[in-house]
Amino acid sequence: MLAARRLLRSPRITGALSWSRWSSDAAKATTESSALSENAEKRQQLLNELSEPLEQKGRPAIDPKETSVMLFPGQGTQYVGMAKDLLRFPGARRIFELANEVLKYDLLKICLEGPREKLNRTEHAQLAVMVSSLAALEQLREERPKAIETCVAAAGFSLGEITALVYADALPFDKALRLVQVRATAMQVACDQAAGAMAMTIYGPDTNLGEACARAQQWCLEKGVESPYCGIANYLYPHCKVVAGNVEALEFLEQNLKALKIRRMKRLPVSGAFHTPLMQSAVEPFTKALKTVRLQDPVIRVYSNVDGKPYRHAKHILTQLPKQIVRPVKWEQTSRDVRAQAGRRLSTHLRMRSGQGTCTGPGKS
Repeated sequence: MLAARRLLRSPRITGALSWSRWSSDAAKATTESSALSENAEKRQQLLNELSEPLEQKGRPAIDPKETSVMLFPGQGTQYVGMAKDLLRFPGARRIFELANEVLKYDLLKICLEGPREKLNRTEHAQLAVMVSSLAALEQLREERPKAIETCVAAAGFSLGEITALVYADALPFDKALRLVQVRATAMQVACDQAAGAMAMTIYGPDTNLGEACARAQQWCLEKGVESPYCGIANYLYPHCKVVAGNVEALEFLEQNLKALKIRRMKRLPVSGAFHTPLMQSAVEPFTKALKTVRLQDPVIRVYSNVDGKPYRHAKHILTQLPKQIVRPVKWEQTSRDVRAQAGRRLSTHLRMRSGQGTCTGPGKS
């Protein structure tokens, strides 16, 4: 019980915890730069519509047995037609309208109509997934408002970590959009510089996945690939990881599954080897953009992909978040820590599925 209660934090702003608070911060940030935007008045109106008044009373005590954790997806979950089912919620439509205003193009149209090749490009996929995830919260707010009121922690896979920081009031929405735009563009440039790929890899207890990656990397060197890389990019769960690296390295693994004792590999719909050293060139522009954002301490726990541990404060976000671009996602470790901190008393994990609302149930992640 005590471990679970350590997850609960007092919010900076009085009132029930509400995901809509991110739009209030965004409104403030947008107002400061309104003189620089010819569409500022329209944008401000959209932001105001998204912000709903918070109840002016203290947050009630929460039974740890009735708490929830929000989990946000990353790139690779996008598909043509995403967000279609969310458009019946006015708030979801307004979120996309605001995103279109900030980005200066019709993101919703790309989500709904594609084409797939355009949606799958990093500069569109990351924004599509983040905005769709936040729009899905509108469905949750209408159908299961208590899940939001009793949320004690959030985590996100790769890009989803930024979405989680928006949800936790550490990042204003409009600033996060621009930050993801910089991140995605820089990562796409890195993808264009070195052809990379990622694949979900399932293996048995007798498999040495690290040795298999080393052999693939050595094979690339012998074939003349410049500065090749192959390694684990995502720790998903025991005997299931995502391997990433040069395209040639993954082709070597796929062609030698039996010899390497790998049971199955499935390519992910991404355009590069994310969370590997092949993304190094994207770190500097992202770090520069992040330093221009006024970060705040999260009002609930938000877990870092880099080490699977919660962020301590805003300065920790500033130093830790850029590392995520070239470091493996410690999702398996994050899941263990969430359960350990909660003493296995969290009633529900709520996974925000891009454009499909939520998948709920005990222990689902």
